[in-house]
Amino acid sequence: MLQNQRQALQSASLLTSCAGRGYALHGAEGFYPKWWISSGSFWDVDFYSYPVNFCNMIKIVILGSGGAVPSPARSLPSIGMRYFGEVYLFDCGEGTQRQMMIYGLSYARVKMIFLTHLHADHFLGIGGLMQTLKMNDRKEPLFIFGPDGTERCILPIIAGNYPFQIYINEIDEKFCLKNERFSISAFKTHHNVRSLGYVFKENDSWNFNKEKAERLGIKGRMFGKLEREGEIVIGKKRVKLEDVTTPKKGKKVVYTGDTVPSQEVVAASKEADLLIHDGTFSEEHAGEAKEKCHSTVSQAAEVAKKAKVKKLILVHISNRYKDASALEKEARKIFKNSHVGFDGMELYV
Repeated sequence: MLQNQRQALQSASLLTSCAGRGYALHGAEGFYPKWWISSGSFWDVDFYSYPVNFCNMIKIVILGSGGAVPSPARSLPSIGMRYFGEVYLFDCGEGTQRQMMIYGLSYARVKMIFLTHLHADHFLGIGGLMQTLKMNDRKEPLFIFGPDGTERCILPIIAGNYPFQIYINEIDEKFCLKNERFSISAFKTHHNVRSLGYVFKENDSWNFNKEKAERLGIKGRMFGKLEREGEIVIGKKRVKLEDVTTPKKGKKVVYTGDTVPSQEVVAASKEADLLIHDGTFSEEHAGEAKEKCHSTVSQAAEVAKKAKVKKLILVHISNRYKDASALEKEARKIFKNSHVGFDGMELYV
């Protein structure tokens, strides 16, 4: 990885462990190709602390729940995620920035955009978003990730000079970003073009039992020392961190983009708290789903059941379905906690 890419990712509190190729746009200097191959392991860096008043729940907003053709009720595909005050976009269909304004998700806080594949309905919104960020004098770098061909598709629609750096990175299913709070990794999906899905995973942590710690004589700065060192000695007694904590499993959110059902999706979605899955067609149109490399809502429900996820949200709904209740009913026959997503749907994990 080149030094300027590494520094930029450090400032974003994220570093990549994948091998890839990217381009960087540097304001009036124009764009310069950047090539790197990483070591394949996470870099050891210091991360900044997020302001404590930001909500640490994962907030998901379905910005666009429709398929390739929008309708008055459903916009083109885009999923917004807010975590510790920063926003991450998964796909960016035409009109995404307006959807963000309507549904209260700050476009100014977008840190990274992850593209599942390079069909126009999944990325054409990037151009307009970049222009809005430019006119609002953004300074922070923006990172765009997607499969092979991403720079070829994206560079023409964002051509120009910007007051901030834009890094376009081509990735594969080995891709992973990780910081002290979470990771975002890619997995292989099966569409009619090169495609990826993404897993957002909070790092496992622990809950601190303050009352128990105080009973053991831990006070003041001892809390910080115990957290840093894993154990402390109080008098003649050695207290370990696990004596005053309970394990807390990190939350997991999976987004498939466009795909047929597959074992790769099941494996990536295992025990996810939330699975956002392609549900373009009803089972009545299973033949068309297979032909166009999409999933039916029943197939998505089967994936959710096999993966033992907690909740399934169906997106990329074909505009032929005016009433989503029948789709939801079909999915719930297989996986009870299935829901058809809609524009503006908010989910907290």
